[in-house]
Amino acid sequence: MTAPTVLTIETSSLGDRSYLVHDGDVALVVDPQRDLDRVLQLAEREGVRITHVFETHIHNDYVTGGYALARRTGAAYHVNAEDDVAFERDAIRDGDVVEVSDTLRVRAISTPGHTFTHLSYALEGERPYVFTGGSLLFGSTGRPDLLGQDHAEELARLQHGSAHRLVSELDESTEVMPTHGFGSFCSATQTEGDESTLAKEKQTNPALLKDVEEFVRETLDGLDLYPAYYAHMGPANAAGPGAADLEPPRPVDKEVLRERLTAGEWVVDLRTRQAFAAGHVPGTYNVGLDGQFSTWLGWMIPWGSPVTLLGESEEQVAEAQRELARIGIDELTGAATGGPRDWTDGELGTLATATFADLAQVRHHRQVAVLDVRNPKEHADSHVVGSVNIPLGQLPTRLEEAPEGEVWVHCASGYRSSIGASYLAAHGRQVVAIDDSYDEQAGTVGLPLEGASTRS
Repeated sequence: MTAPTVLTIETSSLGDRSYLVHDGDVALVVDPQRDLDRVLQLAEREGVRITHVFETHIHNDYVTGGYALARRTGAAYHVNAEDDVAFERDAIRDGDVVEVSDTLRVRAISTPGHTFTHLSYALEGERPYVFTGGSLLFGSTGRPDLLGQDHAEELARLQHGSAHRLVSELDESTEVMPTHGFGSFCSATQTEGDESTLAKEKQTNPALLKDVEEFVRETLDGLDLYPAYYAHMGPANAAGPGAADLEPPRPVDKEVLRERLTAGEWVVDLRTRQAFAAGHVPGTYNVGLDGQFSTWLGWMIPWGSPVTLLGESEEQVAEAQRELARIGIDELTGAATGGPRDWTDGELGTLATATFADLAQVRHHRQVAVLDVRNPKEHADSHVVGSVNIPLGQLPTRLEEAPEGEVWVHCASGYRSSIGASYLAAHGRQVVAIDDSYDEQAGTVGLPLEGASTRS
């Protein structure tokens, strides 16, 4: 029997993976993203027909491409029979076996914890795999609080039981193929590594090393904020979303950009924070495409707000459009390419940048405020004494809490600080963006720190 070919489709900006599995003739797909062209092109390259699509759960971090892919290809669309969805699906339940082909045999395993109806899919054969979605991740599990705090403890207990069920029912050589856990906010804790087996997880995964009470307590204590746009993903996925529309947004000129900025609309500069700092159109927000672009823009923007993109090239705009479509932001009101001089006839803005050493020095000479835009758990672990913590995703709704006067904005590396500083600057604040590593530098330059990790 020929071993199946298992191909991974990375969506690194969201910290997710999808999978295409084939036998040389027919293929199945697990948890596809909304931009279907990647899946279809891969299947064409491999010379295979997609006949089955499997969803591990109703996703909370992206708009699925599963429904649209099944309609496009005529594939059977396997979604848990217990999920409340508005479309026809091939209902699947715990223990059901799907014979995709003579060599591709898939068994559904109920693994609640990330959601109540979560399924994992075991691909049986000489080289076994299990597609675990948001259940068992590399050294972690999917977070249990996305359905609300009222369910978090119950789901954490179920997550522990699901992990143990997988290792008890499947051979320890089974390769673990999760959807989440590569920077995704769906992961309960940070994950490490690029591959794993059940044998390895038995040695490293807290869900398999700790008893249920300790696991639940540590999991719940370790949870931090997750993106606000997650609230819109579940309903979109239960409704049966269409494929991403990747037609280029309408080009806009300087006058239109000026009108949109005057109206307070979101005009987003996709360039790196260094390029933005050197010169930009005043009033624009810098959300660089070189980081978790869609996560942070989707978190900050009032849902449904018009968005105009500014990029160095049509390719950059197209990449940003693809990223946004994955989380259901479809209504782009336009785009412009080139550089700041192509976008305005007015005076350009600049953004002052600095290091933590600069902050330590300036505090000897004058009073400056420090705004920490990291998430609460990061701030609680260690922070600059006297700093104000407003998580970046909450900055638009908590703008009045930002300090007055000269504000030095920092995060862990500089990416989020540029976003936050650009937002404050667009609202008339005097800001300096710290473009530096907090972990490597903040504690070595004489800044007073406090927090859980600083206590002996």
